[in-house]
Amino acid sequence: MSGDASPDDRTNDQGGTRVDLVTLGETMGLVAATDTGSFTVGAPARVSFGGAETNVAIGVSRLGHRAAWIGRLGDDPLGLLIASALRGEGVDVSRVTFETEVPTGLMLRERRTADRVRVSYYRRGLAGSRLAPDDVDPELVRAARLLHVSGITPALSPSARAAVHRAVEIARDAGVLVSFDLNYRAALWSPAEAGAELATLVERADLVFAGEDEAALVVGEGSVAHLAKGLASRGPTQVVIKRGGDGAYALIDGEVVTSPALPVTLVDPVGAGDAFVAGYLSALLDGLSPADRLRRGNVCGAFSVSVSGDWEGLPRRRELATLDSAENVAR
Repeated sequence: MSGDASPDDRTNDQGGTRVDLVTLGETMGLVAATDTGSFTVGAPARVSFGGAETNVAIGVSRLGHRAAWIGRLGDDPLGLLIASALRGEGVDVSRVTFETEVPTGLMLRERRTADRVRVSYYRRGLAGSRLAPDDVDPELVRAARLLHVSGITPALSPSARAAVHRAVEIARDAGVLVSFDLNYRAALWSPAEAGAELATLVERADLVFAGEDEAALVVGEGSVAHLAKGLASRGPTQVVIKRGGDGAYALIDGEVVTSPALPVTLVDPVGAGDAFVAGYLSALLDGLSPADRLRRGNVCGAFSVSVSGDWEGLPRRRELATLDSAENVAR
């Protein structure tokens, strides 16, 4: 059976239901090798966690906004670690359900060579995949300024897919802005199956983020301009194509906006897209211009890839100008 979050150290009401951003999805424990090469007995590693939606929630929270995450964790050491860490980052976890029958999912991450990361997932049938429509708190979603979902969650299970659609339906009915990151994961479903579902969610979103390959699943291959126009033609007024080292290309209210990536030393590429989304959404919540939203997204992405971990390198608001300086040491 499942155990709802109780009024002990698993809760984090934060004094009310009004939040800037609500998101939902899967978060897993992480064991990441700290040396290059395959896992071996006795190899050094660090324990953390990661999930696309919680990465965004942490990023938005660090930038001064209130964020809440809806999800399921195992009632186990990893689940409690994740809930405690999210609470410490200011993310409201009061709508988290703790599963007593199945554990929290797990990722193993190896840096197989200096520039190749390999991730193994243990998630099928575990806590995160058991997310269901009843987990979605209508009042929390209705009171938010933004709902953010990703294409990972619908691929986990039929109930998780239904939960995403339930949250989107509630947000649209309440006039809450819906943000959707395609976030295609080939290990979870085929391009054809994913393309159909992602297209449906694009049509129901106000703001869409996608990599070029992900956008092509919905609108077919083509230039970055073709991809952005194809997604925008399906309804969203803001389409952002994340291009990694080539920066970002956006079509916002019919206008093209671009922003270059920032030159930084790459340490860990995992989580860069989520960092970009967090930066863009925080700038949107701050009422900044499209160009400034893209710029902040690129800044957050640069911070992320400069540090090991899914979310650990995400900047705080006071740090946003750090990369503007040509000096390597701040005194």
